Amino acid sequence: MKVSQSLRSQLLILYLFTIAVPILTISFVMPYYYQFQIVQQTQKLTDNTLNSLSNQIGTYLQDLGRLTIVPYLNDNIIQALKLITHRQYQTADPATQLMVNQTLISTLPNYMENTREEIAGTIIVTLDGSVFANSRYGSATVPRYPFQQQAWYRQAVAADGKVVFISAHRQDYLIDSGVSEVFSVARLIKDPDTQEPLAVMMADADQQILSRLIRQIRFHVHSIAVITDTSGKVLYANKPVPPVMLRQLRRGSTLVEGQRDSYTVVSKTIQPSGWKIHVLLSNNALRSKVSWLYVAGFLFAVGGFILTWLLFSILSRRIVHPFQDMLGAMKQVQQGNLQVRLQPSGDDEIAQLGKAFNHMISRLNELIDREYRAVLSRRNAEYRALQSQIQPHFLYNTLNGLIGLNRLGKQKELENAILSLSSLLRYSLDSRDWVTIAEEFSFLEKYCSLQQMRFQDRVEVLMNCDEEVRHDLIPKLLLQPLIENAFIHGVEPCDHPCRIEVTAKRSRIGARSCLDIAICDTGAGFDGGTEPEKSGIGLANVRERLEISYPGSSFHLESRIGDGTRVRILIPEEEVRRNENSDCRR
Repeated sequence: MKVSQSLRSQLLILYLFTIAVPILTISFVMPYYYQFQIVQQTQKLTDNTLNSLSNQIGTYLQDLGRLTIVPYLNDNIIQALKLITHRQYQTADPATQLMVNQTLISTLPNYMENTREEIAGTIIVTLDGSVFANSRYGSATVPRYPFQQQAWYRQAVAADGKVVFISAHRQDYLIDSGVSEVFSVARLIKDPDTQEPLAVMMADADQQILSRLIRQIRFHVHSIAVITDTSGKVLYANKPVPPVMLRQLRRGSTLVEGQRDSYTVVSKTIQPSGWKIHVLLSNNALRSKVSWLYVAGFLFAVGGFILTWLLFSILSRRIVHPFQDMLGAMKQVQQGNLQVRLQPSGDDEIAQLGKAFNHMISRLNELIDREYRAVLSRRNAEYRALQSQIQPHFLYNTLNGLIGLNRLGKQKELENAILSLSSLLRYSLDSRDWVTIAEEFSFLEKYCSLQQMRFQDRVEVLMNCDEEVRHDLIPKLLLQPLIENAFIHGVEPCDHPCRIEVTAKRSRIGARSCLDIAICDTGAGFDGGTEPEKSGIGLANVRERLEISYPGSSFHLESRIGDGTRVRILIPEEEVRRNENSDCRR
């Protein structure tokens, strides 16, 4: 039986598909799915948070941008800028100069007093290079500072009156700025009437406002918040960001690989500046949220697999072993052992099947025993019939011979003949079924001596039994029908002297050693295609008895009209030995 076709293999496949695979799926796929859901929810929450944060920063930038339109709210400020820009301040009368100074030094700072405290300062640079600065930490500017060469100045001029958002930079134009870095908004101030450029105004905001806004936000997992300007330069980062990660951010990657961790990126654009705020969510932190679930899943898988495997082993053993025992019992029955029995336990279907098997073997044993006994009884009856079947005409001829011997006064020959007949009858009536070849040959000699009283010189009988086969056992009266046929069908029809020869020896036929018994006569013979008419069970009885006693034996009959008949019996030596070791002697 192929392993894949065995009951245990089929149960194992059923176990794998119905128990093991679902357990493994639940234990490992579910944590992964849960992790995926956590990542999605975290990204969604972070996205919502960034919407709020970007709106706050955008609102702050808009407020900061509104500071740059303060000059338009006061005509005196515009007039003062026009006088300075058109270089009319130096030639103006003292009253006009006083008005300009009060406006730019006192009035303009007063407009800034109620603005946000994070405003680090403002600065106005006119087109002629005049500078008016206002700061919480002082208004002194660095002498001969090249304002008009700064990038923010050129950006404001190029924007032509629109607000410009300046990335993080130092207030290096102030002698004592009081802050490390600021970000700014700048605008070109133009003459409302002629739209001619008058000055560039820039408002600076302390970068700490970004830190305070981001600290108020919780991102649920370990993360890095980064704000970049339109060129990708970092405005603010709550933690140091390696250059390799910044390059990935500039490329717009949604997954950033760090040295020891990878990050999922959620980004939002801050309007109206076009800056971007990025939150890098640590994947290790996300995985750590479900690491307990992986551990629990692994323990569940191991425990469930061990438990289910134990249950499967126990149940499969209870199911498979009875069938294996039954299969082994069937093989023993196939080999002829009808005494084997199963030992079923319980009262389930398998136990009932085992009990039915035992009952079937018992019934089969009874039927075989009954049939075997019937066959034996029939064979014994046939043996007994053969033993008691001394042909009437043989007895008639023998008794006539005895009367003749008595009339001739041959008392000695008469006595020997009577003794031979008595011995022959005693042998025939003996209850034994098996005799030695020597005993069978002794019986045949007496039988032939009685037949010679009738045929006198018309027949010569020769008997030869090798010493090594004298003690081999054969069924009693196995050879008598053959000798009888030789006399009746071979010698009696002939008008010339005949010879009957009986031999028993050991012969080798091929690779087998056999008991070789031959009965030959030189009598009338018959056509080899037919058998002569015979009394009793005759030759057919001899064949049947041979087949029953020696399944491997062979019976050969050769005859030709006028050339006599030859009968040869070959019995394998191992079957002769087996019968000698069995109960055939009893």
